[in-house]
Amino acid sequence: MSETLSLFTTRVHRAVFPKAGALNDDIVAAALSFAEDDEAGRRWSEENGYPGYTSYGSFTDLLSRAPCFAALKKLLDVEAARFAKTVHFDLGGGRLRLDNIWLNILEPGGFHAGHIHPHSVISGTYYAQVPDGASALKFEDPRLPMMMAAPPRDDAAPADLRNFVYLAPTAGTALMWESWLRHEVVRNDADDLRISVSFNYRWE
Repeated sequence: MSETLSLFTTRVHRAVFPKAGALNDDIVAAALSFAEDDEAGRRWSEENGYPGYTSYGSFTDLLSRAPCFAALKKLLDVEAARFAKTVHFDLGGGRLRLDNIWLNILEPGGFHAGHIHPHSVISGTYYAQVPDGASALKFEDPRLPMMMAAPPRDDAAPADLRNFVYLAPTAGTALMWESWLRHEVVRNDADDLRISVSFNYRWE
């Protein structure tokens, strides 16, 4: 008898909120307003090569700036708890807390190079506006640097055996993953802005 075991599985959590239209409209309106008024954020985006606008480097009080972000937090807290249960986190009496949250407006032709989110447990993005042709989120197999002599996967390989997996989000969708998972935003080939809210959860 022989068998093949599946070990060290990497999980990505996807939640779709079909009634999020009004929430998305409010987030998009707030994002465009902040991008116009936030001179420090625009400067940080330019200095760090972000193709569009992000509030990542300018303010940390997004939740108190508009009710839509507090409403979004409630949705995300529920999904983060579900994800933590799925991956069997033992929090030892502690809890997961939304540590930071920021806006992203990605222009046509823009991308965000591969990275991880240090000092966090769960990271993710909520998508408020995703036009046709907007960029997907690309996840990288964390074992990839150790596959020096491995042949490529064939076209029939399932997602859990590929070196890279691309997830194309839709408006009203949240994606979450463990923060050590390397990911990137591929080129935005849409003719309009892709607007999202990224976040990190910390264990405390």
